[in-house]
Amino acid sequence: MNHHHLPSAVRSLEIDSRLISVGAALTAGGALLASAGIALAGYALASAGRRWVRQLEVPPSERAAARLRQAREASLAGMEAWRNAAAGDRG
Repeated sequence: MNHHHLPSAVRSLEIDSRLISVGAALTAGGALLASAGIALAGYALASAGRRWVRQLEVPPSERAAARLRQAREASLAGMEAWRNAAAGDRG
């Protein structure tokens, strides 16, 4: 095959080095932004994990006592509201 008959654009490949440089710079900048995003997301996940582990460190008996206290307070508040509503109906 004779290469002399090919068009000149095919024979000599000219690369715009400015575009290559800009492309490389944009790629590096994007990689830095992606790294920062990954680090930030990792920090958020690690913080949430630490909070979760701290919650687990509360003994089950202490957690149960707190739930019982909340339930008692809620039922007292409900009975008080019921009494106030019943008193309002009578008045």
